[in-house]
Amino acid sequence: MRRLLIGAGLAVLITAPLGADVTIKATNSGKVMGMSGDLQTTTYVKGMKMRVDTVSGDTTRTSVYDVENQKLYTFDNKKKEADVWDMAAFSAEVSKAVTVEGMTSSVKANGQTKQVAGKTANGYDIVVTVPADMGGMKMTMNLTGTTWVVKGAPGTADYIAFYKAAAEKGWIFSDPRAAKGSPGQAKAMSQMYEQYAKLDGLPYASDMNIKASGEGPMAGMMAKMGNMTMTTVTESVDTAAISADMFAPPVGYKLNAKK
Repeated sequence: MRRLLIGAGLAVLITAPLGADVTIKATNSGKVMGMSGDLQTTTYVKGMKMRVDTVSGDTTRTSVYDVENQKLYTFDNKKKEADVWDMAAFSAEVSKAVTVEGMTSSVKANGQTKQVAGKTANGYDIVVTVPADMGGMKMTMNLTGTTWVVKGAPGTADYIAFYKAAAEKGWIFSDPRAAKGSPGQAKAMSQMYEQYAKLDGLPYASDMNIKASGEGPMAGMMAKMGNMTMTTVTESVDTAAISADMFAPPVGYKLNAKK
C-alpha cells in the first residue's frame, strides 16, 4: 500500500503563486503490485520541498521530499523515528537497472475537457516506455494514461521549476524500498512527472496505468498480477503559509540512515 500512497500523493502536486505555499487535498485510488485501496492524501509544498501525509485509521504516514538537499524522509506518528535516504546515491542505483537509451516519453493534447474542483481542465495523453533489467531478465514498463490540466493556473511557474530541478538531479519519486524491487516502474513514474513540467498549466487529475511486457518468468509473473493503476482527483487547494518545520522529521525523532 505504501508504494501506492506516495505515487498517488505526488500525482496532484499543485503550487500556488510565486513564493507562496500550498496545501492540496486529494482523493486517490488504484492498484500497485497486487495491492489496492482508496485513500485521502494531503500534500504540502514550500519552495523545493514537498510533504505528503496519508492517514489510515489513527496512523499518519509521511514522506518529505527535500530536492535541494537530496534527502527523502519517511516516518509516521507512532514509531517516533524516521528513515533518511540519500536520493543522489539511490537514484544512481536505480538507474543501473534502467536502459536510458531506450526510454521514450511523450505528452499530447487530446482535445477533451472536464470540470475538476470547479475548474475547466484540458486532457493530455501521456505515454512512457522504460526498458529495465530485473535480476538479469529484460522487460519493458509501459505507462499510459490521461492527465487533466488547468491551463494558466496560478502557480504554474513554481510547479515547472520544482519538477525541472528534480529532473536535473535525477530524482525517483517512489518509496526506495519499492523502487529497488521495481526500478522500471519507479523510473516510468519519474518520467511522468517530468512530462507534467512541460505543460503550461497544473494537473488537477490523472488516470494512469503501468503494464510490464517482455519475456521470461518475471514478465510473466507481473502480467498475472495485472496492470498497476492510479487515479487522483484534486478536492481543494489552500495557499495559506506553511511552517518550515513541516518539512523535516519532528524534533526528538530518531533518524535511521538507509541505503
